[in-house]
Amino acid sequence: MTDFRNKIQTSPVHFLAFGFGAGLAPKAPGTAGTVVAIPFYLLLAQTNQWIYAGLILLGLLFGIWLCGRSAESLGVHDHGGIVWDEIVGFWITMFMAPVGWFWILIGFGFFRLFDILKPWPIKLVDRQIKGGLGIMLDDVLAGIMAALCIQVLVVLFL
Repeated sequence: MTDFRNKIQTSPVHFLAFGFGAGLAPKAPGTAGTVVAIPFYLLLAQTNQWIYAGLILLGLLFGIWLCGRSAESLGVHDHGGIVWDEIVGFWITMFMAPVGWFWILIGFGFFRLFDILKPWPIKLVDRQIKGGLGIMLDDVLAGIMAALCIQVLVVLFL
């Protein structure tokens, strides 16, 4: 286990894929990875929607390579500690959401719910698509579903 942790902490690819070490959490590494996404979201929320969308796209494209490379190196298709996908998924969740801790908590809850339960089509994508794209895509879909839920709440209550 020490060799594994050392490999994750000393390899830039693994360190980023494991969410700066959050993926090493002994329980709920995906939740820990989503928590890591919050400070980055707070920075993204200060930009305009075009910059935010561009950074999501860059994070997604980079993540396809990063997660695929980390998984290949570890010899595990979608190691539970790889959480870059959760980070980008949360950014998607919060895209164009109202700013504030209430909405961050709502977004966090929706995203984790969809990421854990994997309703259709997330479960289908998770099972059918392999490699870095597959690792990223199920969280992208969870983020989109969570973002849509937030927007419904905005329309209904704001």
